[in-house]
Amino acid sequence: MSKEWERAAEITGWLNERNGTGQKEVLLRVLKILEEAGEVAQAVSGSRGQNPRKGFTHTEEDVAYELCDVILTAMVALHSFTHEPEKLFGHVVKHRHKRLSDVLEYDV
Repeated sequence: MSKEWERAAEITGWLNERNGTGQKEVLLRVLKILEEAGEVAQAVSGSRGQNPRKGFTHTEEDVAYELCDVILTAMVALHSFTHEPEKLFGHVVKHRHKRLSDVLEYDV
């Protein structure tokens, strides 16, 4: 198991001890992903100065950090749906990469 997945498992364990593992908690962990994604959207908007009243409020680095929060939050939530989250994620990445590779071969 990679260090990142080990750390995500530790965070999950900590949350499980404090908040439990019931259906409500699982739902809230999934909803937390949406909250973090909203923070990415806010950072992107702020990095582009989209709100004239506020101007530029975020940097590209802020966007990157917020994206990392989304990834970590999803990693933690994934632990609620499988006992082997790293293995499942690796399988999904491999499958998606293969699908993309197949599409790219047709474009050549």
